[in-house]
Amino acid sequence: MTTPLQPDVCSPWPTELCCDVTDVDPDLVTRMTAVASQILFRLSGRRWGPSCPVTVRPCRKTCLDEWPRSWFSWNSGSPWIPYMGEDGLWRNASVCGCSGDCSCGELCELYLPGPVYDVVSVQEGAVTLPAEAYRVDGSGTLLRTDGGCWETCQDLAADVGEENTLAVTYRTGLQLDESAIMAVSELVCHLLKSCGGSSCGCKIGRNVTNLTRQGVTMDMADPTTLFEEGRTGLPITDMWLMATNPYRMTSASRVYSPDFKRPRIQRTP
Repeated sequence: MTTPLQPDVCSPWPTELCCDVTDVDPDLVTRMTAVASQILFRLSGRRWGPSCPVTVRPCRKTCLDEWPRSWFSWNSGSPWIPYMGEDGLWRNASVCGCSGDCSCGELCELYLPGPVYDVVSVQEGAVTLPAEAYRVDGSGTLLRTDGGCWETCQDLAADVGEENTLAVTYRTGLQLDESAIMAVSELVCHLLKSCGGSSCGCKIGRNVTNLTRQGVTMDMADPTTLFEEGRTGLPITDMWLMATNPYRMTSASRVYSPDFKRPRIQRTP
């Protein structure tokens, strides 16, 4: 089983706190922000970024990746792969030049398991390429834009920075939007309230299911039921969770194929 690229939150999410934390220990605010970020990351399906930077040693995408190998034979010496176009006519695709659906020329691409949050660096041998030399298309296609092309092969036994090596360092995860920031901010204030360190109002009273004013009888929602449903009892936070993870997925969906080449992930050093 493949280990996911983003097993947990790397750093606390950004917040815009609604509560006054002037007199609260900054270390407590930082710790509760990290806790709230971890909770929402897990409840929302482990899909939001940014992750910690990960370094991969990818292989260049080739035309042969797109077609079954049984369709051609190297014995014939032909550099062409037959395919049927949308008009029903047979044509030959060149092995030496891969063009996309909307491109007439060769596209030099790498596949990065994503979604890609951002690219930290691309190192080709001892040279770190400028950010203008590439771009990310879709959720994980790294396209070369400076007129050069990625090497077809690299020496995976060599360390990053040595000759004939290619390493891409990037972060994964979906981009955090304003609604995510509001959700984590509300949860942070609630956690600080539970520690007695914030003046922000605790919204646990909104989970009341029955109230008798004269007899002061109050029935509260069972917190166990809320937690089993993947909710927190906080309105903004739960609205965000329902909008982003309505089916309560525990992790992002992934498709595996034994025929698909994935980049080698460098763990150490």
